[in-house]
Amino acid sequence: MTGMGILQPVVALAIWTMIMWVWMYATRIPAMSAAKVDPDRLVSDPDASLDRTLPANVQWKAHNYNHLHEQPTVFYAIAIVLAVIGQGDGMNELLAWIYVGLRVAHSLVQATANKVMVRFVLFALSSVVLMALIFHATIFTFDIHI
Repeated sequence: MTGMGILQPVVALAIWTMIMWVWMYATRIPAMSAAKVDPDRLVSDPDASLDRTLPANVQWKAHNYNHLHEQPTVFYAIAIVLAVIGQGDGMNELLAWIYVGLRVAHSLVQATANKVMVRFVLFALSSVVLMALIFHATIFTFDIHI
């Protein structure tokens, strides 16, 4: 169907989010066990925190998993809008794949070395790509002729 190519990067980013979920728990559960974390204390003690208890490199995966539920939700919405209006192929599909690639790169940096400036550059670039997709969606949904 015309305009539906953009749905592939949507699904790819959803798959990546679940990969990060698996990676998060594959590292977090053993770390919680080693630290003898009491899960009930975490919810009843306002001073208890996994960020204070677990090694930072374990928590980086959890932080990234949370980040994949922030700005990417805008990407999902805009990509679906572009698909519905038949504008999800060509340049918009390419931009969507670039966005996904940048978000995956951001995840890998945050979950491993966690270099803030590298993460920032990747996040800023992905934001610019998302803005371009939003711009394209705006032109077509509001029928703006420029």
